[in-house]
Amino acid sequence: MTENPSSKRSASIRRDTLETQIQVDLTLDGTGAVQFDTGVPFLEHMLDQIARHGMMDLTVNAQGDLHIDAHHTVEDIGITLGQAFAEAVGDKKGLVRYGYAYVPLDEALSRVVIDFSGRPGLTYHVPFTRAMIGTFDVDLFVEFFQGFVNHAGVTLHIDNLRGHNSHHQAETVFKAFGRALRMALAEDPRMAGVTPSTKGVL
Repeated sequence: MTENPSSKRSASIRRDTLETQIQVDLTLDGTGAVQFDTGVPFLEHMLDQIARHGMMDLTVNAQGDLHIDAHHTVEDIGITLGQAFAEAVGDKKGLVRYGYAYVPLDEALSRVVIDFSGRPGLTYHVPFTRAMIGTFDVDLFVEFFQGFVNHAGVTLHIDNLRGHNSHHQAETVFKAFGRALRMALAEDPRMAGVTPSTKGVL
């Protein structure tokens, strides 16, 4: 169900393919409560950053072809999460619409800027200093964000400005993403009932 910003904004999305079965439950106006069962522990650590810094409740359950690799599972979680955001946000009336955040972690610093524009677009500059974080292939992060962007209908700019520890680089990206989401999805009392666009539609 799509609800307006003045009511409980939530969505429950199920996506089944021959490669993955994904269930995402999302409440935008939450407390950061999470529950994950995906088979990809480092991605779960990053999803936790989104929820806790975005102050949203998030449950993600996934079964995928991890015997091949994590590519399909990570990408399809991004797709399903994007679908959940699109449904939970609804008609976007009264939203701030734009959000940004800079987040440091020791030597690492990342910036994320988001626009709930209705136009999918991803600009991604994260020069990871190594290819793997534990058993997680860092190339899969761009697949996650591309899937999210395409299905949430957002413009998203992600820049890791500095850092040499890949775990820190990733964590600052996801924390900043959660913070930017929180800003963009806040209700603007001066825009109550109004679409935040000169076009009158997003």
